Amino acid sequence: MKLIVTGGSGFIGSAVCRHCINDLGWKVVNVDALTYAATAGSLASISTHDDYKFYHANILDRAALDEILNAEKPDAIMHLAAESHVDRSIDGPMAFVETNVLGTVVLLESTRRYLTTIDPASASRFRFLHVSTDEVFGSLELTDTAFSEITPYQPSSPYSASKAASDHFARAYGETYKLPVMVSNCSNNYGMYHFPEKLIPLMIIKALNYQPLPVYGAGTNVRDWLYVEDHARALASILQKGRVGQSYNIGGNAERTNLSVVTAICDILDRKRPEPNKPSRRSLITFVKDRPGHDLRYAIDPEKIQTEIGWTPQVKFEDGIERTIDWFLNNQDWWQPLLDGKANPVQRLGHA
Repeated sequence: MKLIVTGGSGFIGSAVCRHCINDLGWKVVNVDALTYAATAGSLASISTHDDYKFYHANILDRAALDEILNAEKPDAIMHLAAESHVDRSIDGPMAFVETNVLGTVVLLESTRRYLTTIDPASASRFRFLHVSTDEVFGSLELTDTAFSEITPYQPSSPYSASKAASDHFARAYGETYKLPVMVSNCSNNYGMYHFPEKLIPLMIIKALNYQPLPVYGAGTNVRDWLYVEDHARALASILQKGRVGQSYNIGGNAERTNLSVVTAICDILDRKRPEPNKPSRRSLITFVKDRPGHDLRYAIDPEKIQTEIGWTPQVKFEDGIERTIDWFLNNQDWWQPLLDGKANPVQRLGHA
């Protein structure tokens, strides 16, 4: 298998690259524009591997994409390149329209052209996996059933609207042009190499340094948390076993309120990095004005991927959050330069 991963230098993309090379023995071609959330250190362990190749290119650059596809002749594309931070989408939605919507269409067009240049047998085996989010489904009430693959789309933020549009374009290319497209929608990811503007890494770093921990509203918003390495395994499994034209929801079976996540981080850090002369890190929690359009709850029903593909999450939240905190404690040389060199991006609240 030769796989092109767009956005492979990002949080989820780098986990996919590492998994596909280290665990599956695939050849991986990473196509990434190296925007602010891309970090070279996330791929240090495979950067010199014979099965890894990197192209510095933007998915908006059609000529570059055509050249890469012609040169590499991939068996599949996993499309993860995206602007992904809700707060940023509220401040500047056009970047999300350009990358997430237009960039996806440019990539689909390049892929469509590429399939006309290879032999029919190779074209019939080719797959395009479009990686999306559960946020396209909108918000659930606390008593609602979880999102399924047939839940109507009701995006609430410019970010989720842009991802919803890209999902529709991917499916439309499958219907109109018979592009062998599959779509995945995942819940909130966490784990190693998570860019420190997002909730969990931001809270870990702030709590470690005894800084205020800003929590939106009353902290009652609920998310289903998925360990990033479980997500990488799910995506590879969809490429191998998924049905063309189908969508698969990927969840961690780990619903938690934002406040419970933050208090868990505080308690673990109090245990791992105690400060006898200071109060519990829970005292650092500060409730702040809620953000516009803040969805109350996301929850994923993963029955389809479990039944059809045989994937289930392997890492429980309690274990995954311990692993994640241990990684951030032991890898300050990865995240400290991001704080020092990009102060503005990581001053956002970072809540999901």
